[in-house]
Amino acid sequence: MVTLREIQAAQERLVGQIIRTPLVYSQTLSRRSGRQVFLKLENLQTTGSFKLRGSLNKLKLLPVVETASGVVAASAGNHAQGVAYAAALAGRPATIIMPQWASLSKQLATESYGGTVVRHGQTLAEALAKAQELAQAGLTFVHPFDDPEIIAGQGTLGLELVAAFPDLDAVLMPVGGGGLAAGVAVAVKESNPRVRVYGVQTQLVPSAQAAFAAGHPVAVAGAPTLADGINVTRLGEHTFPILQRYLDGLALVSEDQIADAVLLLLERKKILSEGAGAVPAAALLRQLADADLGRRVVLVISGGNMDVPLLERVVQRGLLHSRRLLSLSVVLPDSPGSLGRLTTLLGQAGANILSLSHDRLALDLPLQDTRVKIDLETLGADHCDKIMATLTAAGYRVQEG
Repeated sequence: MVTLREIQAAQERLVGQIIRTPLVYSQTLSRRSGRQVFLKLENLQTTGSFKLRGSLNKLKLLPVVETASGVVAASAGNHAQGVAYAAALAGRPATIIMPQWASLSKQLATESYGGTVVRHGQTLAEALAKAQELAQAGLTFVHPFDDPEIIAGQGTLGLELVAAFPDLDAVLMPVGGGGLAAGVAVAVKESNPRVRVYGVQTQLVPSAQAAFAAGHPVAVAGAPTLADGINVTRLGEHTFPILQRYLDGLALVSEDQIADAVLLLLERKKILSEGAGAVPAAALLRQLADADLGRRVVLVISGGNMDVPLLERVVQRGLLHSRRLLSLSVVLPDSPGSLGRLTTLLGQAGANILSLSHDRLALDLPLQDTRVKIDLETLGADHCDKIMATLTAAGYRVQEG
């Protein structure tokens, strides 16, 4: 099992190689949760995530002769970038196996750091198998999470937390394969056993929950998720006993909650977090809202690498879920002035029209009517209810969605 001393040694090894990322206060999350909430911004780390910590520590410990022919890794993106960057610093070629669904921006970023990307498999497990096959042919394999030296490198984040925030009460962080959570848990708990440590996963890929229930790592089904960075179907053999020993709790969050958290961080704190990085914020406001977290809480924003097209969809999903966007279908007479009266009424209700289209050919409509589909920007759920009530009272047949 990884020790505090090994993590401290990793921290000394990485001096000058990584950014000591900021720890910032969030007024919005503090107000909503009734606690003092701080964010550890690993999205500002070199390569955009915490993964560089473990990759650099691992490669620095490998003999030069062992890596002469190059290294190979499997990753959905963040570990890929970390290994590519670390290998480039060491002057070694890096081959990165990425699942077919891996983020395009992460593929491009990995290549920009000098890595050679090979897309293979529909799951991280299949990508891992391919990477291990290449390792048998002579490349040095760098595991994304299930390696003591990787875990120790990720644990340096925990040492930074303890040093910057001695009176910390709780830490919430994402759990995929468990490398980050295991390293941080050891660093924090061994430095201050009073601090409570919680892991957060997506409901769609609950590998840690399954492992705890079974008493050992077990595979769960993979699924497309906004939190692609923690889309790992099985905890590691090294990470499981650490998490079993040190975690005080585990929360599972939904896709809508992840989207809401990404939007909240972007709007209120101007922080771009990928889905995996936003899961602690999602859990704080929902599943862990009543948990024994104490007063001072840190959320680990583990990364910020997200495709711009995906970000657009996530923002739209978050706005719809919070009812800041309202989509309506309204039936009205297909005659001059009808649309003007409707839009005037919407303006008086304080709604901002984003888009509008006509459907005159629906078979369920009388020939003299038309259906107008409207997307509105609103102030939230109460405002949506007011808009719906206003249109209904005016005699319109209106349907949300």
